[in-house]
Amino acid sequence: MNAENTDLRVRGAPLLQIRDLRIEGFSDDRWHPIVRGIDLELHRGEVLGLIGESGAGKSTLGLVAMGYAKPGCRITGGSVTFDGQDLLAMKEDERRLLRGARIAYVAQSASASFNPAHRLLDQTIETAVTHGLLGRKQASLRAIGMFEKLRLPGAGAIGLRFPHQVSGGQLQRAMTAMAMECRPDLIIFDEPTTALDVTTQVEVLASMREVVREFNTAAIYISHDLAVVAQMADRIMVLRHGKTVEEAPARRMLAEPAEDYTRSLWSVRALAQPERSDTEICLKIDNLVTGYGKSAKVIDDISIELQRGRTLAIVGESGSGKSTLAQVISGMLPAWSGKMTFEGRPLPSGFRSRPRDLLRRIQMIYQSPDTALNPRHSVAETIGRPLEFYLGLKGAAKQRRIKELLDMIEMGSGYLDRLPGELSGGQKQRICIARALAAKPELVICDEVTSALDQLVQSGILKLLSSLQAELGISYLFITHDIATVRAIADHVVVMNQGKVVEQGPKSVVLEPPHQPYTDLLLSSVPEMDPDWLTRVLKSRRATPDAAS
Repeated sequence: MNAENTDLRVRGAPLLQIRDLRIEGFSDDRWHPIVRGIDLELHRGEVLGLIGESGAGKSTLGLVAMGYAKPGCRITGGSVTFDGQDLLAMKEDERRLLRGARIAYVAQSASASFNPAHRLLDQTIETAVTHGLLGRKQASLRAIGMFEKLRLPGAGAIGLRFPHQVSGGQLQRAMTAMAMECRPDLIIFDEPTTALDVTTQVEVLASMREVVREFNTAAIYISHDLAVVAQMADRIMVLRHGKTVEEAPARRMLAEPAEDYTRSLWSVRALAQPERSDTEICLKIDNLVTGYGKSAKVIDDISIELQRGRTLAIVGESGSGKSTLAQVISGMLPAWSGKMTFEGRPLPSGFRSRPRDLLRRIQMIYQSPDTALNPRHSVAETIGRPLEFYLGLKGAAKQRRIKELLDMIEMGSGYLDRLPGELSGGQKQRICIARALAAKPELVICDEVTSALDQLVQSGILKLLSSLQAELGISYLFITHDIATVRAIADHVVVMNQGKVVEQGPKSVVLEPPHQPYTDLLLSSVPEMDPDWLTRVLKSRRATPDAAS
């Protein structure tokens, strides 16, 4: 990989070769160009990083490397050659024999990719067993070994769980294990660490690098996180509007990007949130305890406060209880004990006990837009429903407000009739944000809302949320594993670990040294724009194992 094998170039015929690729997507009753004449080569043992704005064509290009065009798209020109075979000329049955076995795909949203009715281990080994590559026992042992490499807790038993019984980050790692099970020649990683906290991401990135190096596997790594791409890629290709902006070896591009657009990606950092004086309390939680079933405690005696018109960031590893806390506040999960007050009044534990106006005042934006949006509802229907349900808007008034909300999230009325399947991951998340804002809430719970967005869009969304807060006095409970986002938008920070509050206070206090040991671990796990960062961190932690425990 780039940190240790920067000159690795296994030449000869490329494993994957794409020439003058052209793809169109159907919307607004006509076909529009999505990919406009892209060329790409990838050799065994190489990792190509694909970066660019949401909608640039990154995921579309990654899928075409498998000979697949998603619904609503068509390949209109060019060629895709894998190991000397023309994927576009093959019959679909022939392509299926390659997928999973020789070409694997790790999707951005694991929660939308797993079958909820089957256990994780059965789904992880399915391709290897179906293709006859491994027997069930051998495949299971290999899968458990990969679970261990990817730091899944209880690797020998977690495969017996169903998808809904693990956290989003754990599910993403299980999907990575599934893709690696057959030791494929080519892996397409489509934002594979989006759902992971920073400490877990370090080990997952290391495991991916080791597998690619060990098996001389080629990989396409799609990401909006430039610091992550810096750890993974030998070469970087920058896309915009379906075209290649520039391509170069990773170290050269990171040091000296040639194009203005690439330099703009490198320079984007979120706005800095100034310290603000105390104000009245919007949400107060005292000694909250809750969990699942009767004995699986997840939240253990938590007490926090969120000031009106301010942002409280909740940070911690996957499984620390962040999203569970959000579910309790939103009323989806009852509390076992403790007290919650909202705007000075008791907050009923379950949403069924809350009147409609109270439901309106507390809204939630979810981590995975793929599972949060109804695939059969258009953008207009999705945003229009809360306008009608909570505010009673109909007809022309509702349509005007829908267009206003689309303008606020920088998408515009051209998306009114689009279905979720016709949108990029970042566009889907923006629709989820608009749907929450449609209710005119006073408290918005943001559960990893920027994790699927590229840095340019992410910066715009954070600025939008901040401006709405200043204008409307909205309070945010911001759940995230992105420390850069915390620095950008938070007033106060709560650090959680294993269901408990480790540290809390004003951002300037919590994020500046000296830190609690666990907080220090989180902050030291934030990737840097340095190709040697991951190697350096791993060397340090393996020299002092307690640092990562």
